[in-house]
Amino acid sequence: MKKILIMLMLLAPMATFAQKFGHVDAQSIMQSMPEFIKARGDLEALSKQYENDLKAMQDEIQRKADEYEKTKSTMNATKQQETETNLNQLMQKYQQAYQDNQQELAKQQQEKMAPIMNKITTAIKNVGKNGGYVYIMDVSAGIPYISDTLSKDVTADVKAEVNKIK
Repeated sequence: MKKILIMLMLLAPMATFAQKFGHVDAQSIMQSMPEFIKARGDLEALSKQYENDLKAMQDEIQRKADEYEKTKSTMNATKQQETETNLNQLMQKYQQAYQDNQQELAKQQQEKMAPIMNKITTAIKNVGKNGGYVYIMDVSAGIPYISDTLSKDVTADVKAEVNKIK
């Protein structure tokens, strides 16, 4: 009985080392996905549209402000007050549009990226289960060092699994 207990104690640490660990670069996988490339293009186009809209508003405000400065001396106090109020309203409208655009862009990014991240996560889980891995780390999360002898790079396996998932 004592011999069995000693043998179990000696083999227990070896069982710990037999566990499989993997690492993956989810960022590189995501960047190679057609869905990500399309989503990134859509988001860049939307961002450019918002920039153009804001630039047009900004140009209009600047034009009206310049016009006001040129004609200010010939205006009566009531007209000056009215013009200044209109300029302030345009500035508030510009600031609100900027905030609305930023919120909409963030919302669109979340909506477009969530299915892509879910697909990658599902693929990582599938590779982990099928390969018998205890843990798969994402190196794109900023892990400074991973031992190649204790951890296998499963990025290619996950890419292949992502391509299988529709």
